[in-house]
Amino acid sequence: MATLELKVPPPVIAILCVALAWALARVTPGFTYVLPARILITVIICLAGVALVLSGLVAFRRARTTVNPHTPEKSTSIVRSGPYRFTRNPMYLGLAMVLLGLCVYFANSLAVIAVAVFVAYITRFQIMPEERLLLETFGESYAEYKRSVRRWI
Repeated sequence: MATLELKVPPPVIAILCVALAWALARVTPGFTYVLPARILITVIICLAGVALVLSGLVAFRRARTTVNPHTPEKSTSIVRSGPYRFTRNPMYLGLAMVLLGLCVYFANSLAVIAVAVFVAYITRFQIMPEERLLLETFGESYAEYKRSVRRWI
């Protein structure tokens, strides 16, 4: 399974999980629910997710470090500003929020399984390998950051 580490771009995983959520909603109509203001709730959650992704990207750009999720070893600094004060992975959290918003749009209780799949995959095959490399690169400074800021929320 280590062969999957840092291989598939997180946005691709997010798209695959959207497809999973849609498929689950289609094949399990008995789990559909009615939610007043569903579209509004979807838009709010998705926009918040996009804003979180963008704020994470901006913080990385300001720190002049890599945003490429396949090359964490090229990181030049530990970003602690912006959303990185509250979550170590705002870009992945933002993608998960967009996925959650789309699950609300699909209005099916089982669609949210796709969010759990996304979080589990990204944690195991993206975040954990990144954290290993960042710990090797930055040592105690990164270890302290890990102790003070949560991985997700």
